[in-house]
Amino acid sequence: MAGRDGDHGARPDPELLSALNREAFDRVGLRPGGTRQPGPPDPASKFFGRTWQAPLVLGPPAGPARPDDQAALVRAAAAAGLPAVVDATGLQAVVNSTFLPAESDTADGQASTRPSTGSGGPLWLRSLPLRDRETARRLVGRAAEAGVEALLTPVPAGPAGWADLEWLRSATGLLLLVDGIGGTAEDAEDAEHAVAAGADGIVFDSLPALPAIAAAVAGRCPVLLRGGVRRGADILVALALGADAVVTDHAGTREETAELVRELTEAMAFTGAGSTADIGPESIRTAPAPPAAPRRAAGRSARTTADLRTADVRQSDLHASVSDPVLDTMNFLNEITFRHPDAISFAPGRPYDGFFETEQIFTHMRRYLDHLAAQGSSSQDIRTAMYQYGPTAGRIREIIADSLRADENIDVPPESVVVTVGAQEAMLLVLRALMTGPEDVLLAASPCYVGITGAARLLDVPVTAVDEREDGLHVEDVEAAVLAELARGRRPRAFYVVPDHSNPSGTSLGAQARTALLELAARHGFLVLEDSPYRRVSPGSPLPTLKSLDRARTVVHLGSFSKTVFPGARVGFAVADQRVLHDSGHEGLLADELVKIKSMVTVNTSSLSQAVVAGTLLAAEGRISELNSEPAAYYGDAMRTTLKYLDACLPADRRAALGVRWNEPTGGFFLKLQVPFRADNTALTRSAQDFGVIWTPMAYFHPSGGGHHAIRLSTSYLTLAEIQDGTARLARFIEAQSASAAS
Repeated sequence: MAGRDGDHGARPDPELLSALNREAFDRVGLRPGGTRQPGPPDPASKFFGRTWQAPLVLGPPAGPARPDDQAALVRAAAAAGLPAVVDATGLQAVVNSTFLPAESDTADGQASTRPSTGSGGPLWLRSLPLRDRETARRLVGRAAEAGVEALLTPVPAGPAGWADLEWLRSATGLLLLVDGIGGTAEDAEDAEHAVAAGADGIVFDSLPALPAIAAAVAGRCPVLLRGGVRRGADILVALALGADAVVTDHAGTREETAELVRELTEAMAFTGAGSTADIGPESIRTAPAPPAAPRRAAGRSARTTADLRTADVRQSDLHASVSDPVLDTMNFLNEITFRHPDAISFAPGRPYDGFFETEQIFTHMRRYLDHLAAQGSSSQDIRTAMYQYGPTAGRIREIIADSLRADENIDVPPESVVVTVGAQEAMLLVLRALMTGPEDVLLAASPCYVGITGAARLLDVPVTAVDEREDGLHVEDVEAAVLAELARGRRPRAFYVVPDHSNPSGTSLGAQARTALLELAARHGFLVLEDSPYRRVSPGSPLPTLKSLDRARTVVHLGSFSKTVFPGARVGFAVADQRVLHDSGHEGLLADELVKIKSMVTVNTSSLSQAVVAGTLLAAEGRISELNSEPAAYYGDAMRTTLKYLDACLPADRRAALGVRWNEPTGGFFLKLQVPFRADNTALTRSAQDFGVIWTPMAYFHPSGGGHHAIRLSTSYLTLAEIQDGTARLARFIEAQSASAAS
């Protein structure tokens, strides 16, 4: 009954298998989802006919393990209500009894045994290859007397060896698990042989091949993955790919076990899984590349078990945009942040929480309701305004128009304002209205905000990047792009730009360039999509908006209250005062056309959200500049502090030697940092895992490629102390990564 030897080739080293799985786990992402049921997720899982507190089995290291360590592992498993795998020496330490035959034992040799003193939890025994059936019979008998519930036996040696497993199955009532199946085509066949021979379960070693093995087993017995499991998110990934549970050697104490279960619960909450039964392929963002397809047995139908379990909809049958990396960038960042909660993150481009108070929500809403009453609205009118859908164009257009006039010198009629679900919806509406066919193209300053390129991708709108130079955008480059598109027979319909402290590079458009851009748009007949979220979170007086300088109605102004008033309200707006001439001779506004599209997209923007924003604007008499003066000063300090500590951690001579440089924005949330290595997701994962600092790859923001050696830093969401610590961590990462790239 010896374990298999050279029949399929030597088994890979267990530590190598674990390392390969670890690499595969790091390439798999979790996909965030909504909560599927009330209350916290339940990590309980059922396998081998029992319900366990988690889909987790605690095991010793792949190599030799000390008896005392294994005894501690058993105690940790018992405290968590989980099975523990031990070897012979570990079981001896647990029950304080010698029950296995020594190497000198013969088939008729004797060995003393003593009943189990009680481990407090299920014991599973990992056996070595057995020499003969009599030795095996004594082993399983004494194991049962010692309280063992399951036996992990090695994969038999070659196809003929499966008869030994069938015999062993008939000789014991213990659970019988075949241990050490890998990820090759032969291993997939081994899994089927194991099931046919009566195995109660399979312990499998390869994460990338897990879906194929799970498909081959087809639910006939539990499949347990072993190797590389270090975090709760890893357990969720294994379950999503087809495992019923995992075996880990990373939880040798009660505290480590409890932490692993806690992390699993958090991962479930992140993906929206209320129970382990909810975890499936949709819970993960990517999957590791599978090995070669398993060989089919002679005479088997071409339609395999895997074919019977395919999804109802194939990704190839969906719109190509869902496979575009730009749509998954934020999910990846969210997942990295989730996996490394102790890391300092320069990634979130959102306001600092410290400037918001919960009670302000009710104060601002009450102010707006009082405003309605003062205008003559009855209680019934107010109730309807709050509880019903409301007009598609928005309820607070007049208040927004007044604010734009007071704060930005943008004088437009309220009818030209469309209230949207954040500025993101405004982008979608404008693109849908303007782009009429494949010859229409959107120009965009590059690097640019991923929201505009993502919206264009969803609508199949081609995007032509106008690359910024080191000092920002040059209008002559915009004109060159316009002329190039016209020469190709395409029609530039709009140019997207963030003139003030742009996302992601933090650059701003100068006064002369603003005027030149408007003249260029009027001359060539395209619209400028002006996105302006960072003007009022920056210290000092900003340059005039493009819209305030617009005399030919060439600018569609996109605004948002997410950075200034109330991020969670998700209220934005579009100012579209361009005239639309209908064939009937009727004249309307572009805003009217956006409203038609919005009625088919979101119907309307939340009345409650609009009420809170309106109340805030009323309290400040429309002047967000005054309302946001304190936060703007804070963000300015945050930017200056980041630049100061970057300079301290990477002085001029050192960064010159490394090839590191950065720009120095005077406001906004972002700055760009050039590095001598490829700043991709792999580098980001290392930065988060080994150095405890998170950033955003600048390549995310280049619609036509590029930015591979640059990162975006956001300074808005951190305290000044976190900035100091974070820049030190970042500098250590840059030094280490630069050295790796140079070697």
